[in-house]
Amino acid sequence: MWPIELTRYADKQQKKLPVKIRELLLLLVSEMEEDGPHIRNWPNFGKLKGSINKYHCHLKKGRPTYVACWDVDRDKKRIEVYYVGTHEKAPY
Repeated sequence: MWPIELTRYADKQQKKLPVKIRELLLLLVSEMEEDGPHIRNWPNFGKLKGSINKYHCHLKKGRPTYVACWDVDRDKKRIEVYYVGTHEKAPY
């Protein structure tokens, strides 16, 4: 079991998302809690360039594309979601 935390910024952003995207985020979080940070069955899942422990995936493709970004602390076995929102504003 991996504990998941949303940063204050990600929590504010997820409240602004359309309901369907918010539901997908909840599904992603529940899968990461069970299976860990490597969710390979989500679209465009991958490690962020230049980072060892940061990952992202698409919640919804198309226009606009919504993404989630998270950081993994392997020592504490903890995942922190630090961004959820449109691809254009993603911090990568």
